[in-house]
Amino acid sequence: MAKIGVAAIKYMVRAKISTTGVVERPDVIGAVFGQTEGLLGEDLDLRELQKNGRIGRIEVELEIKDGKTTGKIEIPTSLSKENTALIAAGLETIERIGPSNSTITVEAIEDVRSSKRDYVVDRAKTLLEKLGAGVPESQELSSMVQTAIKTGEIRDYGPDKLAGGPDIESSDEIILVEGRADVLNLLKCGIGNCLSTGGTKVPESLKELTKGKKITAFLDGDRGGVLILKALKNLVDISAVSVAPNGTEVEEITQKEILKALRNQVPLDVFLGKERSPRRDDRRNGRGRDRDRRREDRPRPQIEISPEMEALNKLVTDDFRGSGDAFLLKQTGSKFKKVGSIPKGDLNEVVNNLSEGQFQGILVDGPLEQKMVTNASDKGINFIIGSIKPRFLKKKPGVLAMDYTFLRHIIEKNREKTGASSVSETPKKAEAERKTLKPKAVVKDKKTGKKSAVKKKGVKKSASKSKSKTA
Repeated sequence: MAKIGVAAIKYMVRAKISTTGVVERPDVIGAVFGQTEGLLGEDLDLRELQKNGRIGRIEVELEIKDGKTTGKIEIPTSLSKENTALIAAGLETIERIGPSNSTITVEAIEDVRSSKRDYVVDRAKTLLEKLGAGVPESQELSSMVQTAIKTGEIRDYGPDKLAGGPDIESSDEIILVEGRADVLNLLKCGIGNCLSTGGTKVPESLKELTKGKKITAFLDGDRGGVLILKALKNLVDISAVSVAPNGTEVEEITQKEILKALRNQVPLDVFLGKERSPRRDDRRNGRGRDRDRRREDRPRPQIEISPEMEALNKLVTDDFRGSGDAFLLKQTGSKFKKVGSIPKGDLNEVVNNLSEGQFQGILVDGPLEQKMVTNASDKGINFIIGSIKPRFLKKKPGVLAMDYTFLRHIIEKNREKTGASSVSETPKKAEAERKTLKPKAVVKDKKTGKKSAVKKKGVKKSASKSKSKTA
């Protein structure tokens, strides 16, 4: 069939057939018409439907091997999907063809119009590129066309193939963003001098690409944006910083929000002054000490990088980010497998209907919500990863909630420090080591009532002997 077939055809019923003996094509077609006659009523009689043009020519392909026959049956219809499904189910009631027992199984009911939609989208892209104007009637198709065109404008720069707009080489100013999806969103707004950093691990090739240009860092409005800035300022000379609205990412904000953020950019030193407070004085009433170390210089509690976290990090791809969907994850060992795509708005309802322990993880392209975490905990789900983790999110027992920017950051930092996939001791290991430490013996003076630690084992023994003699 061509890209656009007969206008009347809506669905194609595809079934496979197997018989215990040798049959021919006329036998199969005769059985289809004869054994379904009167089964579904006069309105769905195949002979009448074919006369009226509601179903097309029944195609049968057979193969005879070792005295048995197998093959395929295809029936095109222009009926509603409900009636098409009834006819397909009726085929499976055929139990005998000619002299042989037979089995017919419907494999699929395909929507033939999907090929028409693909053709419409491809043709619309061609027309829009030639004319440079024109708005399709469907807003959804228009969005698909626009995204396809802007994606075509993205180019790869440097040995690390960093995604960027077409104006990187010609422009005197470059806007640095985190990923490919951010570049695509800026291209939709007509900003062509944007370049991605490839994540928190900034490659050395970025230094050469930005040499001699004014650099503006456009950060996400979450903790991940600040982490990327720390990595960037050590490699390139940043002139100014723009930040997306709090709790949002560059890839998801509107054109109005993008332009407003770029207009409100501030110099790097001013931004760092807001993010990092100077040294504080803890002295109160003449007592205390100065805090000479800044917050980022103080030791922080480390998070154990488990093989499960490594596996979750691999699932966060550019194709997933921007989809607006959620995936349930099935765990096998330390690996996870995506099972089905769910619209983010339906996630809570789907999780509520799960049995406990049925799935072990959830991956969400969007901000995490308290209800998501609560439902995950109730259903025995161990991990829930989203694009943003709000600060007000409360922890729930048995479930680890995290945004994937922070997940990727701690994994990369761990690799830089140790070259391994696991760092720091777990709380259980630390607790076990603490239990193995022997407590110091303490002796109480009967006269003064003061307690003192016994430094040597001999002292402890002598003390116990003297107590026994006194008794």
